[in-house]
Amino acid sequence: MSVALLWVVSPCDVSNGTGFLVSVREGNRIFDSSGRRNLVCNERIKRGGGKQRWSFGSCLGGAQTGSGRKFSVRSAIVATPAGEMTMSSEQMVYDVVLRQAALVKRQLRSTDELDVKKDIPIPGTLGLLSEAYDRCSEVCAEYAKTFYLGTMLMTPERRKAIWAIYVWCRRTDELVDGPNASHITPTALDRWEDRLEDVFSGRPFDMLDAALSDTVSKFPVDIQPFRDMIEGMRMDLRKSRYRNFDELYLYCYYVAGTVGLMSVPIMGIAPESKATTESVYNAALALGIANQLTNILRDVGEDARRGRVYLPQDELAQAGLSDEDIFAGRVTDKWRIFMKKQIQRARKFFDEAEKGVTELSAASRWPVLASLLLYRRILDEIEANDYNNFTKRAYVSKPKKLIALPIAYAKSLVPSTRT
Repeated sequence: MSVALLWVVSPCDVSNGTGFLVSVREGNRIFDSSGRRNLVCNERIKRGGGKQRWSFGSCLGGAQTGSGRKFSVRSAIVATPAGEMTMSSEQMVYDVVLRQAALVKRQLRSTDELDVKKDIPIPGTLGLLSEAYDRCSEVCAEYAKTFYLGTMLMTPERRKAIWAIYVWCRRTDELVDGPNASHITPTALDRWEDRLEDVFSGRPFDMLDAALSDTVSKFPVDIQPFRDMIEGMRMDLRKSRYRNFDELYLYCYYVAGTVGLMSVPIMGIAPESKATTESVYNAALALGIANQLTNILRDVGEDARRGRVYLPQDELAQAGLSDEDIFAGRVTDKWRIFMKKQIQRARKFFDEAEKGVTELSAASRWPVLASLLLYRRILDEIEANDYNNFTKRAYVSKPKKLIALPIAYAKSLVPSTRT
């Protein structure tokens, strides 16, 4: 699954990232075409196949239900075929949400502008942090142009922090979908996770690690969503089918919902917001799940050509469909009925997400809303293609993007009113 690096951008603004990693090996390190160290790491790593994974558009959206919980798609406790009771993916993810919310509850509500700590001193490289953030900025500006423009609406410190997280997520995705992807091993991912631990401990390996290390020292960003994204890469190495939506939900969290949890502390919650911190994190998760489900529905044909099916197997069977129908690319009435239900589910997540965008700080609302509106329109394009997502790629045209941006801006001006 290649990554969906979007904020205010549609998929055509994003590549799978291979273009900026023309690499040469020197010793045990990799350098890019500019002479800087390669954005991935000093590992040679194996391809896992992979689908468009995460989205910086998944940074917010959504509202809290009366009980304080967000997602009512599945029950929290489910029974196995053997009759055993086990925790659902939704509940496991919600437990992570609670931990993240507890971490930032006091800091985010204290003030809209954070008291920024001093840069991490790195002996012998006094200008490294400035250069590191500049490099992160260059990557964002080149490979996610509209996303980059959206970040310019933020305060300088928030902007730099989002750039640093963006680049780490992109590097992580490159492990399974970049130029060295055909060589990836689980051990390489383990080493990447060890390197992440070093970043959070203030021991960066390179300048791009230094930018993230500086970011997590300034903002209440927790390491768990970063670990979980790496787990999503591991899942792509070992898994190409999903028995039910519960399994697919967990995958969507790992590869897309995590970005929202990483980003909420940076984006900031509006000082006037009366919403709970938990509901804001749930909102971020809702948009991440919605975006990933949209990726999956858009890329059915592309994934099938890689031998991968990111659709719930039990729901395919209930619709009278199988993997063979997908590999054959048959657009039948059964397929149309199945797709309508899948699109309906994705739209429910988008609807949940949209309710919560006004809880963000004012400078963050417009880019997130623009992302939501643009990505949701991909579902409209799938319908316009008569549900042929085997040979036709659904995309949002530039005129439609231009129309969406002022609509998103107008919506972003609506102040938080939830209690």
